[in-house]
Amino acid sequence: MNLEFFIAKRIIRSKDYKSSVSAPIIKIAIAAIAIGLVVMLVSVAAGVGLQQKIREKVAAFNGHIQIYNYDNNQSEVSVHPISLNQDFYPEFTSIPEIIHIQGVGSKAGIIRLEDTFEGIIAKGVGRDYDWRYFSEYLVEGRLPDYTGKLNNEVLLSNYLANRLNLKVGDTFYAFFLRDEESTVPNQRVFKVTGLYDSGFQEFDAKFVFTDLRHIQRMNRWEEDQVGKFELFISDFDRLEEVGNQVYGQTLSTLDSTTILQEFPSMFEWLGMFDFNTALIIGILIVVGGFNMITALLVLILERTPMIGILKALGSEDWSVRKIFLYNAGYLILIGLFWGNLIGLGLLFLQKYTGWIKLDPTNYYVSEAPVYISAGYIVWLNLGVLGLCLLMLLVPSYIITRIVPSKAMRFD
Repeated sequence: MNLEFFIAKRIIRSKDYKSSVSAPIIKIAIAAIAIGLVVMLVSVAAGVGLQQKIREKVAAFNGHIQIYNYDNNQSEVSVHPISLNQDFYPEFTSIPEIIHIQGVGSKAGIIRLEDTFEGIIAKGVGRDYDWRYFSEYLVEGRLPDYTGKLNNEVLLSNYLANRLNLKVGDTFYAFFLRDEESTVPNQRVFKVTGLYDSGFQEFDAKFVFTDLRHIQRMNRWEEDQVGKFELFISDFDRLEEVGNQVYGQTLSTLDSTTILQEFPSMFEWLGMFDFNTALIIGILIVVGGFNMITALLVLILERTPMIGILKALGSEDWSVRKIFLYNAGYLILIGLFWGNLIGLGLLFLQKYTGWIKLDPTNYYVSEAPVYISAGYIVWLNLGVLGLCLLMLLVPSYIITRIVPSKAMRFD
């Protein structure tokens, strides 16, 4: 253990230090570091958590990338089918980031009851549909089973069920246009086997999940034809890159789009979270750093005679400065300890209880999601410690201006 660290430890443990004039200022500086870290942890966890949750919900309904006929013009309703006999189906082997492909079809219709009706988009899914991306939104009943014969099971949103006064086990009539020339609609009887609630009212208000074979029959498609393909990837951060690869490796008669291109305003709004979080972190580090600068200057002023004695005994300026930097580092660590304890406590409380609720019409989620990762927690702590110590290098320079003969007479 070097001499500077030993002296710094003795200063910290001394009784006069804890009862000195600088004690309240030091406590305020520690509190500023702790509160700042709490706000940083909450900002990052809430911001990243909300981004991930909304991305997951949009992808659950649309996939990360869609491949469709140029003639469909990115319509939500499938008009011109695509054959399942593609080089990239059922596995896109040339792009390893793509982990799943599924064929779907959709058709606009109306649910008609005796006293009310609702417009819907029936999304037909088949045996290849991966319910893993959607099962967490199931609130009642079970998911439909389309692996066997054609059936009339549907998954209805809780939003539509409430508006239509339907529940699990109920049946209803749905009507779909045959084609532009026909005035006689297709009629189907469906049975509600499950209710889902994604909190994304834009999707919940229109999507009803049904057997893809109903869509194929109503549109007079072949068994090997679908409306479009939905692709899922392993790394969302590479979505734009993978989307360009998909576009370049599909036939000229097909087009593709990513959810970033399909919902640009939503993802621009999510992108603002990164800037806001970085701004909050920067401001809080500066505030915490200035509080520590104040505490350091007061501590230097209070210990001026000691500084004079050390310099008179031959200590170099940098050695004396390190004493106070060690001291400041210890105080920052105390603040970080309490900040982590309080901040992580609040985050885990929210993660497992969901006590902070949000309005889903504005935020697309019913409770504040949090993302907890050891990586960003460690980097936040190291960043606060390192940047605060860097800010303290400048005020600690005042020690080099202290003259031993005057300092030892300082009162």
